Amino acid sequence: MKKITALVLALILACCASLALADTFKMGIDAEYPPFSYLDDNGDYAGFDVEMCKAVCDMYGWDLEIVPVNWDFKLNSLDAGEHDCVWSGMTILDTMKEAGYVLSFAYYDNTQVVLTKADSGITTLADLAGKRVAVQLGTSGEALLADEEGQAALAATFEGGAPMTMENFNICGTELAAGSVDAVVIDLPVAETLAKKFGGMAILEETLGSEQYGICFRNGDDALCKQVEDGIMKLVEDGTYLALAEKYELDPNVLCLLPKAE
Repeated sequence: MKKITALVLALILACCASLALADTFKMGIDAEYPPFSYLDDNGDYAGFDVEMCKAVCDMYGWDLEIVPVNWDFKLNSLDAGEHDCVWSGMTILDTMKEAGYVLSFAYYDNTQVVLTKADSGITTLADLAGKRVAVQLGTSGEALLADEEGQAALAATFEGGAPMTMENFNICGTELAAGSVDAVVIDLPVAETLAKKFGGMAILEETLGSEQYGICFRNGDDALCKQVEDGIMKLVEDGTYLALAEKYELDPNVLCLLPKAE
């Protein structure tokens, strides 16, 4: 009887611990990824993804804990339980699905572009031959430049036969502004944000590829993913999704959860 009582007590304590854990939602982000996730001038986390997550957490009564991650090791820290998801302009990749990760529906259509100085003389992708081109580690842009079916042939024309990899896009932008690199392969909304920040920059009209953003959860977290998706759809219905996109100057035409404007 004592053994049974102890077992029941252990199960109750385990359930209580699980409920307590569920009260806090840990959001893994790239803290250098405006306008989706970044530190604002007040030192607070801001961005489209951050505010969407805050709204979902408020809806369910969860406490939000934001966990900045090294983007190149985002899946390692997710597997280690350091955060409950990766939600920060993360590209939905088949390789993640094949590895067993649970991926949400797409909420944003993205385009890979090239950011350069307006006076660089670089106006086409062909002009990147022999140039120093940077990209952030662990991004879909880096993967695209290494993909034989993607832009590996283009990357082979860069100085050194490959892009220069950097820790985050803010560093890429700073190096570009300083003239240490000639161009950056980057997501369009981030390119637009950096162009405004630094000034004197241009985005090439030729694009490198398209993709979609989603949220990544650990293998087995299907129920949590569905709950977050349901929360997001409520934010779509009440207008929060569109209002936040407008706040962060995102084009409504690339919001996957809204009908495209004609």
